[in-house]
Amino acid sequence: MTARPQLLTLTDAAVQRVQALQAKDGADGRALRVGVRATGCSGMSYHIEFMDAPNPNDEVVEAGDVRVYVDPKATLYLIGSEMDYVEDKLQSGFVFHNPNEKARCGCGESFQV
Repeated sequence: MTARPQLLTLTDAAVQRVQALQAKDGADGRALRVGVRATGCSGMSYHIEFMDAPNPNDEVVEAGDVRVYVDPKATLYLIGSEMDYVEDKLQSGFVFHNPNEKARCGCGESFQV
């Protein structure tokens, strides 16, 4: 039996950004919850929100002192993905490097598996 790849990893930049958001919003102890939703040009988009506790059946990913809850409905879409935080002159935000993506819309807001 082949072991499943790690569900989700976070870059150092993503961990630092989550920590900054927790400190800014007084969200210490809260965790990000990552999921996917049917929307956009290509069919699906990533959804991120702060949660006090995981929902039943959420998988918990830890990176340093940061916890991320993953919606079980998103697991198959996210296996092996890396969550990064990117900041440039025109925009900033969390970016997912997902080996399961087959296509991405031109604006970058949605993806297809």
